[in-house]
Amino acid sequence: MATFLYKLGRSAFRRRRLVALLWVALLALAGVGAATAPAATSSSFSIPGTEAQRAFDLLEQRFPGGSADGATARVVFKAPAGQTMKDPANKAKVEKTVAALESGSDQIAQVTDPYTAQAISRDGSTAYVSVAYKVNAMELTDATRDALKETGAAAQGQGLTVEIGGDALQSMPETGAGEIVGVIIAGIVLVITFGSLVAAGLPLLTAIIGVGIGVSTITALASVLDLGSTTSTLAMMIGLAVGIDYALFIVSRYRAELAEGREKEEAAGRAAGTAGSAVVFAGLTVVIALVGLAVVNIPMLTKMGFAAAGTVVIAVLIALTLIPALLGFAGDKVVGRKQRKAAAADPQGVDPKQDKPNAGTRWARFVIRRPLMVLLVGVLGLGAIAVPAASLEMGLPDDGVKPTSATERRAYDLLSDGFGPGFNGPLLVVVDGDKAAADKTVSTIKGLEGWAAVTPPTPNKAGDTAMITVIPKDRPSSVATESLVHDIRGATGDDVLVTGATAMNIDFSQKMNDALLPYLALVVGLAFLLLMVVFRSVLVPLKAALGFLLSVVAALGAVVAVFQWGWLGSLFGVEQTGPIMSMMPIFMVGVVFGLAMDYEVFLVTRMREAYVHGARPGEAIVTGFKHGARVVTAAAVIMIAVFSGFIGSSEQMVKMIGFGLAVAVLFDAFVVRMAIVPAVLALLGHKAWWLPKWLGRVLPNVDVEGEGLAAAQGDGKGRGKDEDRELVSV
Repeated sequence: MATFLYKLGRSAFRRRRLVALLWVALLALAGVGAATAPAATSSSFSIPGTEAQRAFDLLEQRFPGGSADGATARVVFKAPAGQTMKDPANKAKVEKTVAALESGSDQIAQVTDPYTAQAISRDGSTAYVSVAYKVNAMELTDATRDALKETGAAAQGQGLTVEIGGDALQSMPETGAGEIVGVIIAGIVLVITFGSLVAAGLPLLTAIIGVGIGVSTITALASVLDLGSTTSTLAMMIGLAVGIDYALFIVSRYRAELAEGREKEEAAGRAAGTAGSAVVFAGLTVVIALVGLAVVNIPMLTKMGFAAAGTVVIAVLIALTLIPALLGFAGDKVVGRKQRKAAAADPQGVDPKQDKPNAGTRWARFVIRRPLMVLLVGVLGLGAIAVPAASLEMGLPDDGVKPTSATERRAYDLLSDGFGPGFNGPLLVVVDGDKAAADKTVSTIKGLEGWAAVTPPTPNKAGDTAMITVIPKDRPSSVATESLVHDIRGATGDDVLVTGATAMNIDFSQKMNDALLPYLALVVGLAFLLLMVVFRSVLVPLKAALGFLLSVVAALGAVVAVFQWGWLGSLFGVEQTGPIMSMMPIFMVGVVFGLAMDYEVFLVTRMREAYVHGARPGEAIVTGFKHGARVVTAAAVIMIAVFSGFIGSSEQMVKMIGFGLAVAVLFDAFVVRMAIVPAVLALLGHKAWWLPKWLGRVLPNVDVEGEGLAAAQGDGKGRGKDEDRELVSV
């Protein structure tokens, strides 16, 4: 592989104008496709195989036109002190609002008058108007949402306190600021790392081009493939992350090859052949993690995973072709001024600083001298942080965790005060049977604990199906409400189904929980095999996988401590604790696993390269850190900055994702890859690179470390052995 990529890199360098033109043409083509594609509605959401989904499907058959899974909204009114909602003036204002809502959008299925539906609290201080829509929340148009907000604002101005709740206002959080801040910080870190504006700009430019092609393609195909806005958001996040990382690896290796006195075209080829090989396998691990989301069997997640994986493939191809081409255009400017002056002073082009120990070298020497202490501190530290993960409670946060500045949160609080917390998450019980079966179901539910109200059955025209609304005592995301759902399902037969937004969230969380172990087994198992091919070792991939699991569990522990227990919650703007978003564990595994393997492959392949070229185990570790620690540190800092930018979001889910990914990268890059990995390798010595002979014959030799390439160029083992033995004596 190294030889093929070497030839590809040199070819791209020589034909840089053609390569650059092709990528610009692809970007333009994708942009035109996105601009001319029909506007796509948001992706429909379904959870095949769950009881809540079966209930929705049954309602669509038995209650045609009922829009059982349609979005809902509640316009909540609070009377001024000393008044009630039954006062004639207040009643007139509410009825005016009802009329405005009915004419506000053609997506509205029904608007319920609170005075005919008995939707007034016992003390008369609070009332609400129920709005049902023909489509689900993801398919509502912006015009429909705007009409709802404007109606509420008009009523607010008439003396009443008016707030709007329900999933109708649900929309994807606005993006842009987080990405911009992340790109700016990435640029600063790259300038510090390379000491050259041109070298720093290349990873940013190519990452933006790759994300542009990927996201534009997703937009162009959104209508045909039913892709939602969340798909492009994930693709943008992952594409930006790996795009910067992969380009950073190639540019860094190119500069190192130049520092050793090689011509530019040769340096570009070698960078593609060595660091490029690491990029290919790092990219494959990310693709495995994203495509593996299909295991969850939720169509929306599967599409998100495949689309993001496509963006990763684009990032890999750009790193292998466009980066060498742009390096050809950059010329000497890819190297900082100091290095250029040194090169001018030394006709051989060898930078004397290359032989001097740097921070990575010094840290590696420290770890090699005290490997057991470093290993124990790292493992015990992450283990302590991981303890809260044992108390992990998964669910989908409701409006109660939104900031008090949000109208959804204020509507939630008004309904809780006026009608009880369970009113924010009613359960819809569907009875597949006649009136007698429905009445029996009502009696059964009333014999259980945890409900506040049970409505009489509402039959369909045929009389073979009925709907029952159950109001829990506790809030939607509580353990008590989840227990009530399970109790109803356990106490009734197969012809009784529980659904509604609350039940759907519970089923979604359960499905994600059930899929976690199979997903982990698939992703880690395939990546283990892949890394075994890369490193031609059994223990190195095993160590990589175990270290990743440790960092992810520690990150989950930190998330639980902050968002579920409330530790340091005020520091991160957590106003209300609650269950951890059910997508969080799988999402973290998929994203962080890819990034962790990036760092693992890039750092350890340099160690493997030195070892294959004749260095002793300790020397190989030092060499890997000498060349890779600075780059991996820069890549990790960039990713932490990008993810941390989302912690300031007002949306609890976005805040949680940003925090979780930031701490996961922090733990994995700086504790696992930079401390635990070299400590384990130092303790294992030559055994770290052991591979059974029979397995060595079976596994393909992909030559990631470029041994065959070095031999072909006539500089096989000498450089790695002689140079590195001067660095450390082990």
